[in-house]
Amino acid sequence: MFKSKQIQRPQLVLVVDDQEINRDVLGVILNDTYEVIYACNGQEALDQIRAHKDDLSLVMLDLIMPVMNGFEVIESMRADEEIKDIPVIVLTAEKDAELKALQMGAADFITKPFDIDEVVLARVGRIIELCEGRRLISAAEHDHLTMLYNKSFFFEYANRLYHYHPDLHFDAIALNIEQFHSVNALNGRDFGDDVLRILGNEIRAFLAETNGIASRFEADHFDIYCKHREDYEELLKRFQQKVNSIAPNVSIRLRMGVKPWSEDTEPLIMFDCARAACNMVRGDYQKPLVVYDDDMRARELLDRRLVNDLRTAAEKKQLQVYYQPKYNINYDPPKLSSAEALIRWEHPELGLLSPGMFIPLFERNGLIGIIDDFVWHESARQAAYWNNKYNFTIPISVNISRTDMFDTTLVEKLKELVEDNHLDYSNIKLEITESAYTEDSKLLLGLIKELRGLGFEIEMDDFGSGYSSLNMLSSMPIDVLKMDMNFIRNIETSETDRHLVQVVLDIAKYLNVPVVAEGVETERQLEILKDAHCDLVQGYYFSRPLPPDEFEKLIEKEIETERN
Repeated sequence: MFKSKQIQRPQLVLVVDDQEINRDVLGVILNDTYEVIYACNGQEALDQIRAHKDDLSLVMLDLIMPVMNGFEVIESMRADEEIKDIPVIVLTAEKDAELKALQMGAADFITKPFDIDEVVLARVGRIIELCEGRRLISAAEHDHLTMLYNKSFFFEYANRLYHYHPDLHFDAIALNIEQFHSVNALNGRDFGDDVLRILGNEIRAFLAETNGIASRFEADHFDIYCKHREDYEELLKRFQQKVNSIAPNVSIRLRMGVKPWSEDTEPLIMFDCARAACNMVRGDYQKPLVVYDDDMRARELLDRRLVNDLRTAAEKKQLQVYYQPKYNINYDPPKLSSAEALIRWEHPELGLLSPGMFIPLFERNGLIGIIDDFVWHESARQAAYWNNKYNFTIPISVNISRTDMFDTTLVEKLKELVEDNHLDYSNIKLEITESAYTEDSKLLLGLIKELRGLGFEIEMDDFGSGYSSLNMLSSMPIDVLKMDMNFIRNIETSETDRHLVQVVLDIAKYLNVPVVAEGVETERQLEILKDAHCDLVQGYYFSRPLPPDEFEKLIEKEIETERN
């Protein structure tokens, strides 16, 4: 038995325009594909929409009409639960009117005079496809808390504005709430939601005054796409004052990144740039606004290249370990005591790169472990080589980054390095920055105890840079304090800095640990440190960081001095 094939009814499209010629033109374009009905003003359109609400796939709506204009039709539709999800494409020659219609919930626009037939059909077909099941997937999904557009809808229409209206010079703004998780933790989730809601309201108020669209991108991140302006400091101040008014006793800080309009940059890339600028001022309460510029773009391109080239650099030994000597100044002449391992990158095209060009980048993105692993292996191999060649022990200090602390295999890795190179554990010293002691103190305490139990010596690097408390320091097991070089820089001329150096040395004496003074460059600095009973000194006064073959000359000189 055969069933008769069901004939599918064409989708129904309502064309609304007060000009008969426009209705006829669209009818000719659409009639072969869709069933088309017509209305000549806004009130007639609403009557038709309500009469055909169960069958209507799309409304093509002129904005400037008698009796009731297109804006009033959209507003009436959005207020009616039965017809609010029927998609609308607006028909207009007024660019500002198009944007206003989109903000009110229109799905798309077609500019008068009408595009070629294929373009009109393609855009009509795309919108109807998006509306499967009587629902415009993007337009109906505002963020429920702020009533700003969701991310997918926002970027869909930002792209349409960019491609269809290249004369609209729109900037990209990324707006974030600083440490929003702390705001929630301290004040409760409901309070945090109030902050988001009120900030969203203020963003919508701003958009009502100027052309633009906005989205709650995620969590406490907002994206705003608006006409180019110069007063972003005032705009950020406006938003900041609004959130300050919520609870004057609660500190809520905003930060903003801006990517100004450029002809060849699409919205998605513009907002990547704006977010990169916004992230640059994370934690900087003195400068909460950054405008993305050519220098930032050049730096971003360089960063991307360095990230892409890092693994190859490690594999092909483009990374190089230099060694800066540390001298014990309790001897006369000072005695070569140990060395610090410092990384350099001999890039095949960019030349020799200093650590400042890439270490902060890899610390931010979590790739610093590749650098650390390379330095550990090279330093252990080099220490063993010098031990065998000169029968002279040079302990080498290597860095342990915050990322390394979360590596569950860290202790085993370091043990293997020592054992595979037939070293004593005291031949490798482990430097950990002072800030890490405060941020991850519980984790770090257990790790340090385990490492010291094996025989490694632990150096607290950058001591005095402003993070640690004396209570924490007294309970943290360490073997050496490395004094932050900023203390040393002005000790020749600043009595205050000399007193601070003495305070650090007194603390170390109380803890019964030696102190390394970094950044010593002059004989006078050395004399002051000697008088203050500092133990070890590192800096350009004795030597810059050296490649291994040049460092060997210092070892040979030291051996010769000991013989004499």
